[in-house]
Amino acid sequence: MTAHRLRLHRGMPALCACALLLLFSIAAGAAAVQPQRTHHENPDVLWHFVHDRCAPKATRGVYPPTPCVEVDHASDPARGYVVFKDRDGRYQYLVLPLARTRGIESPRLLTADAPDYFADAWTARMYVEAALHRRVPRDVIGLVVNSAHGRTQDQLHIHVDCIRPDVHAALQRDMPDIGDHWHALPDRLPSVHGHRYMARWLAGANLSANPFRLLAAALPPGDRMGMHSLAVIGAYDSHGRPGFILLSTRVDAATGNDGNSDALHDRTCALARTPGD
Repeated sequence: MTAHRLRLHRGMPALCACALLLLFSIAAGAAAVQPQRTHHENPDVLWHFVHDRCAPKATRGVYPPTPCVEVDHASDPARGYVVFKDRDGRYQYLVLPLARTRGIESPRLLTADAPDYFADAWTARMYVEAALHRRVPRDVIGLVVNSAHGRTQDQLHIHVDCIRPDVHAALQRDMPDIGDHWHALPDRLPSVHGHRYMARWLAGANLSANPFRLLAAALPPGDRMGMHSLAVIGAYDSHGRPGFILLSTRVDAATGNDGNSDALHDRTCALARTPGD
């Protein structure tokens, strides 16, 4: 597949307070939005897989450490992580910390020595490629963490999968508005329930900064990380140089936005497949 090239326009001014507050203001009644789980669902299923099954197997040298496909730094839980095949779709994988980490709201994600789990998830895209039996352009892959209200599990997990073709096309159109500071996208992303997203650009083939910290630094006083989703999508600038588009949407009870960004992903990986697959 030919790599799609995204146009990047630099020289944008710093984000004005009014634009930031368009998404990041605290929506009245947001607490009324409830997490996406039923009363029958155990929110610690993923944690038990990581802690009780995958990590002990890796420590004993058992590979693959099922039900995980990889355990990295098994002897150092503070820095280690696992890669787990998600139950949804043929190509989606999850990256989870070995340490108990509730979700995007966890303070440990913002400490100076915190592991960059998004960088680990970007490395883990090789499992998506292995499932597809091919290398794919960076702008096909997206990494997603949902808000505390838009998830079913209470162990941090980063979804690694292909993005939707219509989301890819929309980001191409919106690239003139994506610069080095968070800014509201001019259009609502398709297939994401019409929710408003903020975006910023991060240059480099690999992640040069921790996306959790970049989002936290942009929140106005009184806002909370747990009210936001965070997505990191591979991209190219207008000169073909690699980078990432960071996206975030905020919980808003008035619009039914629970901060779940799974709809950015395409379970069929249409952008990476060819006719006949």
